[in-house]
Amino acid sequence: MIKGLYEAHLPVSNLQQSINFYEKIGLKLYKKYEKVAFLWIEEGKSWIGLWEGPQAEIPYHVSLRHIAFYVELEDMKKAKSWLKERGIEVRDEFRMGAEEPIVVPNQAHAMIYFDDPDGNSLELITRLPKEIDQSEKMYLSKWEEFYS
Repeated sequence: MIKGLYEAHLPVSNLQQSINFYEKIGLKLYKKYEKVAFLWIEEGKSWIGLWEGPQAEIPYHVSLRHIAFYVELEDMKKAKSWLKERGIEVRDEFRMGAEEPIVVPNQAHAMIYFDDPDGNSLELITRLPKEIDQSEKMYLSKWEEFYS
């Protein structure tokens, strides 16, 4: 029955500024209204709704203001430079720094984090081909060195 995630929504303080940001990372504007816009993540399959209003002042918490975008492993390897080319800083996550994507071996995921203009947490994530029985996080390059 369920095939994937179709939509997610985030609060923003300035709708046009946020549209510009999300277009910069490759999303395509579908509809814009006075205080709401929808941008395709994957046209016809998934989108994000941006809602301008005071809710953008609600403090960040991963359960409230977070979206993870799926990318292929090869794209993950160049994600930091791709974001930097667009003027977007990678966020330090898990107190590991922001040198490169981070791997959670026992979940078989690599990820990199950044924020939109309102501090909503965004993530690029990819599934790795193999889970490793280790909970200690590591950089993607180290994971590749040992496990690929």
